[in-house]
Amino acid sequence: MTSITDPVTALKGIGKETADHLGDMGIYSIEDLIWTFPYRHEDYRLKDLATTPHNEKVTIEARVESVPSVLYLGKNKSRIQVTVLAGRHLVKVVFFNQNYLKTKLTPGTIVTVSGKWDRGRQVINGSSIKFGPKTDNVDFEPVYSLKGSIHQNKFRKMMRQALDVIGDEMSETLPKHLLEQYQLLPILDALEGVHFPKDANQAKQARRRFVYEELLHFQLRIQSLRKTRKENEKGIAIAYDLQKVREFIQTIPFELTNAQKRVVNEICKDLKEPHRMNRLLQGDVGSGKTIVAAICLYAAVTAGYQGALMAPTEILAEQHADSLQSLFEPIGVKIALLSGSTKTKERRLLLEQLHNGEIDILIGTHALIQPDVVFSNLGFVITDEQHRFGVEQRRILRDKGVNPDVLFMTATPIPRTLAITAFGEMDVSIIDELPAGRKEIETHWLKKEQLNAVISKMELEIRQGRQAYVICPLIEESEKLDVQNAVEVYEQLATIFNGRYTVGLMHGRLHAEEKDEVMRAFTEGKIDVLVSTTVVEVGVNVPNATFMAIYDADRFGLSQLHQLRGRVGRGQHQSYCILLADPKTDEGKERMMSMTQTNDGFKLAEKDLELRGPGDFFGKKQSGLPDFKMADLVHDYRTLEVARQDAAKLIYDEQFWQEDEYRYLREMLEESGVLTGERID
Repeated sequence: MTSITDPVTALKGIGKETADHLGDMGIYSIEDLIWTFPYRHEDYRLKDLATTPHNEKVTIEARVESVPSVLYLGKNKSRIQVTVLAGRHLVKVVFFNQNYLKTKLTPGTIVTVSGKWDRGRQVINGSSIKFGPKTDNVDFEPVYSLKGSIHQNKFRKMMRQALDVIGDEMSETLPKHLLEQYQLLPILDALEGVHFPKDANQAKQARRRFVYEELLHFQLRIQSLRKTRKENEKGIAIAYDLQKVREFIQTIPFELTNAQKRVVNEICKDLKEPHRMNRLLQGDVGSGKTIVAAICLYAAVTAGYQGALMAPTEILAEQHADSLQSLFEPIGVKIALLSGSTKTKERRLLLEQLHNGEIDILIGTHALIQPDVVFSNLGFVITDEQHRFGVEQRRILRDKGVNPDVLFMTATPIPRTLAITAFGEMDVSIIDELPAGRKEIETHWLKKEQLNAVISKMELEIRQGRQAYVICPLIEESEKLDVQNAVEVYEQLATIFNGRYTVGLMHGRLHAEEKDEVMRAFTEGKIDVLVSTTVVEVGVNVPNATFMAIYDADRFGLSQLHQLRGRVGRGQHQSYCILLADPKTDEGKERMMSMTQTNDGFKLAEKDLELRGPGDFFGKKQSGLPDFKMADLVHDYRTLEVARQDAAKLIYDEQFWQEDEYRYLREMLEESGVLTGERID
């Protein structure tokens, strides 16, 4: 008896050489083989040409009507064309480099042809031909991603043999109640359906089962990790003074949005819990994350704890300090700012006050993680734009307290499917509503030859006392070219404005201090037009800047364009964003259109995900996204939601840890290492 765990050489016709080729594909056992899924199926169902769309794959039964003509295209290359009658349609069929067909395609012969249908020219570009009518019952054939000298037909024969020998040895891997609840195919039927479906519905149902199972496995690992961390990472229960927090909210000079209220409640609920908070707060550009951070920091202060807020740049840290200072000064909460440019004497005093507990909230850059920064009683840590800090930097700050609660903030909208995948072990809060009265940024897409109109509009805004950004892309990430490009635009604008307005320049080769200096001059209104590459910081707040022109806008992804656009529209005046681009691709045009149609960062993030795919959304290296065999995060997002809910229920259900029907899922978790709190990859 052949067993599923046997090496592939246990199958007939697989010798050492073939086994080595299979080993290169990660296939060593019969079990490895059956879990190698096809990436698509060839559809050999007979189709009517009258209803087949242009460029679609088609299979027809036809009678040869003409003598074939052969055109020789050079050495060993030829094109053969023949006219056939398929039903009522007289069409041409073309094959390349198949001279042997010349003698076989005689008028009156019945053939079965597959190929791509060119509706306009009434031609089928043939890929396969069989003589005689279609007699087999094979409508679908699997197509696998193969390496080496193994071809599709040989691999299909191996797969057929493997499925035949496993018989009843393959145990069901999903619990009965889930199979019944979602009407999923049993394991053997699903394996048959994914490899050798009898019809389109069986292939669809098989895929449905494996997509759910794959996402359930992934979510079980994530939910287990969350549970293990919650149980093992003891936090501090911050018993804040609810009355004081409510009174503080009353002092805020504007009404919080419903989304802000919901998120404040979610974070404050975490503060009270004895487990360590591990939450991601994401909000669109200008959605009011800072005020949410302020309320939650104040809650920690009312319970006798200190708070820390770490920002990636000095400018951002200063802005946070200014806005929190104006909120907290009237109620006696002491704020301090620590950055690389804090003077030695001032720094010494600040560190002493921090250690003594005289400072309630410390705001700063990575200067916060230096060894001599010692808190008296750190209870709550917030990192802003958390993706900009390394894991190690975030850990050092967290370790400055005894298990403090941690909140990560980002203004980069992440599509929900990616948020619950890449950040699945974290709780996610979303501010998905903008404050009332905020004017939408008017966005227009213009061609490069309309540059004069753009400059006229920019000048109109500057004449009214406003400021403008002009953004240039990095070209092939070469700093030399990036500088050249920005310098060129800077010189062009300086010539046009001819001393009437001040033009500033910022690019990747400036040192951090120089960048800060330029940015500060712009913030203080000393620069009217800032020409910059994409180093304009996320979160930089210049309410007087109302105009942005983005050169070669089609070189940017949607999320990046939206982040850049968010630098304007931060004051009471109407703001404008002009995209200068001549995109060559349909995708580039679609990106420009999307930007002009909505200001909603979450909608744009979903569109970006759809256009670029999950890997490119974060950048392949740091995405943290698993490679799924069957599931597709863009199209299977509903199944991901269902799997997440099911996994969360199972993990907290006693039966899951005891009953035999869950044994396979428990073993999968044990093998993954998450039950010991290790990171999943």
